[in-house]
Amino acid sequence: MSSAKTSNTKTPVATIADSNVVSKYKAAAEVVNGAIRKVLSASKEGAKVIDLCKLGDAAIEVGLSKQYTKDKKMSKGIAYPTSVSVNTIVCHFSPGASEEGAEQVLAAGDVVRLQMGAQIDGFAAVVGETVVVGASDASPVTGKAADAIAAAHFAGEAIQRLLKPGNRNMVVTDRVQKIARAFGCKPIENTVCHEQKQGDLDGDKQIILNPTDEQRAAFPSCEFAPFEVYLVDVYVTTGDGHAKKSALRTNIYKKTSTTYQLKTKAARAVINEVSQKFSKFPFTIRSCDDERKTRMGMIECTKVGVAQAFEIHEEKAGEAVGQITFTVLVTPNGVERITQGPAFDPKLIQTDKKIEDTELLELLQTSTKIKKPTKKPAAPAA
Repeated sequence: MSSAKTSNTKTPVATIADSNVVSKYKAAAEVVNGAIRKVLSASKEGAKVIDLCKLGDAAIEVGLSKQYTKDKKMSKGIAYPTSVSVNTIVCHFSPGASEEGAEQVLAAGDVVRLQMGAQIDGFAAVVGETVVVGASDASPVTGKAADAIAAAHFAGEAIQRLLKPGNRNMVVTDRVQKIARAFGCKPIENTVCHEQKQGDLDGDKQIILNPTDEQRAAFPSCEFAPFEVYLVDVYVTTGDGHAKKSALRTNIYKKTSTTYQLKTKAARAVINEVSQKFSKFPFTIRSCDDERKTRMGMIECTKVGVAQAFEIHEEKAGEAVGQITFTVLVTPNGVERITQGPAFDPKLIQTDKKIEDTELLELLQTSTKIKKPTKKPAAPAA
């Protein structure tokens, strides 16, 4: 009789205490930083969603081909497939060519959230940005879109500063909610920032940004420590925070740590392909050998928990969603952000709201670096 079980065996993994590991993280970051700049530049009026997804994935593959070229056995690949989520579609939209929405054409004023990631030897760098099509200094972003984008930006800035060793996750939760409120926004429910590990974007330590009372009471408290890596993942909305599941078909999945004696041939074939190509990193059905067979196999894989579906969610019409996503390295010297799109430009994003809370303003003014205590000079010998 088939039975599911979750493996508890933990294999020691390398950390950023090793400079070689840091180099791999930063090389992956260099690739995605370049890739998202290409997709942002192409996110113009008339661009198709599917073309932008393919452009991002191709840019990552080309960038990775130029990294660590001497080690032919080293794992390199996409750590998160390029997703292009427009207006009310919150996240995870990376369709196949024949899927609904793939041929959607961007229009002036569309609010577009882009996300992608790359990994080298299992060390991943992920980036996500929000862009408004056609925005310029002459035609800046205003209204709800500006509020949501600004809220996401400042929430990300606060999280980076709060990830210093010794701070705790629920402090981050509270500060992010205060920042969102200052812009008339709320973090979207079930948004979670994760610790990253080699080969996995979903590490043990987590930060939930908009918990229910029940979630807050049950959510594991944790303290940040040196040599950890985090995926900061922020989604805020001008709505009530309750994004609903979309009718659009899921296309992004990932293999989990759960093992199971799969019953169908299709499921066994797809999980073998996924294990070889993507390990435990998210992938899109578009990148598999046979999209139809992969979708069939994923039915059993997700049902028994050997794969996780990245469901697409939608916000209500008339609301705006802002996203900021980046990878940070927590070191004894500070918190270093390694992935980033263009710098936030207040001339381009013109919200009429602002942060007035003194505590939050002081937090945002603090350095991301950690100042070491000055050593007192030794007393002269008697």
